[in-house]
Formats: sequence, C-alpha cells, structure tokens
Amino acid sequence: MTKVQVNGSDRTTLYLTHLDLPPEAVERFTQMAGTGEWPLKYALGATRLREGFVDVVAIRDLGEMTLSQYLSAAYDVPARTLAQDRNRIDALKGHAVVLPPQAFDGTSQELTINPPLALVGRYGEARPTARGANPMSRSARGQGGGRPPARRGSGNSPVLKLILAAVALILALVLWLALV
Repeated sequence: MTKVQVNGSDRTTLYLTHLDLPPEAVERFTQMAGTGEWPLKYALGATRLREGFVDVVAIRDLGEMTLSQYLSAAYDVPARTLAQDRNRIDALKGHAVVLPPQAFDGTSQELTINPPLALVGRYGEARPTARGANPMSRSARGQGGGRPPARRGSGNSPVLKLILAAVALILALVLWLALV
C-alpha cells in the first residue's frame, strides 16, 4: 500500500501506475460497471475519479514507442522530468494506468494505492510559457500620473435635471396642442 496526497488545484502532475493483472482481467478492473462498481477507483482509494480521463495503456500496443516516449508525446511531460525513472518506466510490461490531473476533477484527496496497482511515479507536465514580457510602463503597473478613472454618476447631475425638465416641457406642450 502506497499513500499519495493529490492537490486538487495542481494542474501539472500526472500519476503513473503499473497494473499487475492478466490481460483478460484488465477491462473489467479498469472500467466502471453499470452498477457503479469500479475496482480501479477502489484500488486507488480515490474519493473522486473521472473515468473519461483515466488512460489505460497496453504497453505492447505502443509498438516501437517506449512508455516514456508515450508520456512525453501524449502528456507533454518533459524528457528531463522522466530521465531518472526512464529505464524503470520503459522496462514495465503489461498495462500502465496514467492519471492526469483532470482525472481527479480538482478534488484534493489522499490516494491509498493497493495491489494490483503499484505507483511508478509522479511526473509534471510542461507548464505553458508566458506569451510576452510583463508590461514595463508606469501606467501598466498602476503607477501612472494620468487622470483617475471617471466616477460613475449618481443621477443627480444639474445638466441631467435640466435635460429632463426640457423633455417634460416639450411633452406637455405636445399634449396641450393635441387637446386644443
């Protein structure tokens, strides 16, 4: 049994587990049954898990691609992040279960990973790079000497009162002419 704390606000860490089951038992273990039973969720000890984001990988189906190459290509995990565990990851046989951060639906929880699952590791996805430099002007930093933003009116402006009085006078004149 391995305990792992998942931070619900983390959007970069994926969890890689190895599934030690014969091929004919994998589908039943990894898919939620119509009754709501889900052995994978129970083996992870997860309180919240989204089936659509759980990636069950049959390693032999990768062909010439290694599992570490798959993680880099499919999940944008930098090769340098996998470097320390690369040999161990690429030596896995059978099936792996990849749990990207979306699989936990933003829920902080403690996983208690039990057999037939075994945690291989946690790996960060590449973070997006900034689109440009931070604004350097004084006004962009809120230190400008320009005019303060316009105040929102309260409806008590003398000009507004004059305009409304003129409109009321015109309406009264039109109404009087219509009656005469």
